[in-house]
Amino acid sequence: MDRHGVRYRIQTDEFVTDGEIKDFIDRFDHILVHFDVDVLDEKIFHSTYFANPTLSGDGSGGGRMRMDKLEEIFGLISENCDIAGLTIAEYLPFDEYRLRKALSKIKIFSE
Repeated sequence: MDRHGVRYRIQTDEFVTDGEIKDFIDRFDHILVHFDVDVLDEKIFHSTYFANPTLSGDGSGGGRMRMDKLEEIFGLISENCDIAGLTIAEYLPFDEYRLRKALSKIKIFSE
């Protein structure tokens, strides 16, 4: 990104501010958004790698973002720019898998 003159900041302890997001998207007519589910707090959103206690992580730790902040960021982007594409990565539906397994013996779901 440096080579192409795209200014960016890797998020560490503090979230990227709304102003920084707006300054970035104001440079473009269309935005491609990559949403990595692991930014969400695994205590409130369980479909992340870090919410599964049987897995060992890579040491990076889970996210801290809450759903209301995510909604605010997507709202800010969509109100100020055309979202031309969206990818969602790291969605791991452990709860859905466990529920499917628990219900698998019920005839209505197995016939």
